Amino acid sequence: MRPVPRERGLRDPDLRDRLYELLEHDPLAYSAGSRFIKFIIGVIVLNVVAMILASVPELDAQFGTLFSVVTALAAMVFALEYLARMWTVAGHTQRKGSALSDRFGYVFSTLGIIDLMAFLPASVVLATGRHATLAALGVLPFFKLIRYSPAMRSLLAAVHAERRALIGCIVILIGAVLSFASLLYAIERDVQPDKLGTIPQAMWWAIVTLGTVGYGDVVPVTALGKLVSTFAIISGFAMIALPVAIISTAFAEEVKRRDFVVTWGMLARVPLFSHLSAAEIADIMRLLRARTIEQGEILVRRGDAASSMYFITAGEVEIALPSQQVRLTDGTFFGEIALLHKTKRSGTVTATCKTRLLVLDAQDFHALIARMPTLADHVHTTAKARLADTGDLALAELAQAEQEESPG
Repeated sequence: MRPVPRERGLRDPDLRDRLYELLEHDPLAYSAGSRFIKFIIGVIVLNVVAMILASVPELDAQFGTLFSVVTALAAMVFALEYLARMWTVAGHTQRKGSALSDRFGYVFSTLGIIDLMAFLPASVVLATGRHATLAALGVLPFFKLIRYSPAMRSLLAAVHAERRALIGCIVILIGAVLSFASLLYAIERDVQPDKLGTIPQAMWWAIVTLGTVGYGDVVPVTALGKLVSTFAIISGFAMIALPVAIISTAFAEEVKRRDFVVTWGMLARVPLFSHLSAAEIADIMRLLRARTIEQGEILVRRGDAASSMYFITAGEVEIALPSQQVRLTDGTFFGEIALLHKTKRSGTVTATCKTRLLVLDAQDFHALIARMPTLADHVHTTAKARLADTGDLALAELAQAEQEESPG
């Protein structure tokens, strides 16, 4: 008797887990998660464009209904996504709490608030009929791109990491504004009572001058006032350069840290490097270079000299050997045996989808072997173990290369 398949509903934990993976952890170029991300980004762009165009009276009079429909559909998509994330987040947080606490954690998180603001204000405006207000809300869905942009997330992480230093810059800026405003107020209040007759009026001049904008609507006319302005302008360069330098340095460090973590995690899973210390893995990481190949692009051809070994960080490649075809996916590597034995490639490697690789050149590979005895011993041990496995790709490569190089 055949078992009756169990119907899956919204209470099915497997369905919830699969949906969570789709929403949060399925970003590969060929996956359903990637297509979902592209769809959401497309909706965001369309919604923002519609709201911008709705601010033009001529276009709003002609296409106002279309803009409202686009906004309503976008709000519906964002609302469904928000509900899906709230439902699936249960049991997938670092805190081992209840499903209700996990969902409240998402609701009050930064990304949760951004997801909510992407559709709630627009929905309220559409419900009340004040369509002209939609244009003012056009920027809110744009912030959803933070979730899908590693660069924006890195920038926010950099700002958060340097928040104390940035707060210090703001305090210094406020002090400079008050100091220069007070000086110019004392010098010019009798000469220009309409423009610099109060300290708040002088603060506008100080902010514009320190910001190196210089609108020219308020300028000193006395010699002493101009001297104070000169020092204010010079100080303004420092006021701008200081936070810019802090953020740019922190942003560069955050990008390096993110790349380091990703590369470290991938290399740590490779048996060839799993025994190495943190310092040795870090040394290897400095020699790696990133490369991306598109679907159908050939990475190496059969008969090419072995010039590199490759680590797949995302995607999939197919290696066409004379007797078989082998597919390798995320976290796998190939080419080290050919480098070690200095043989030619016996197969053609083609990307079956957009694939990201880390490449270790032959010269760097042999240099590592020469200066790391521990790595050299492990490479030889791993090579012998792989060659002893008759189903291993390395054995097929080496046997084919030896056959091609043998006379006759």
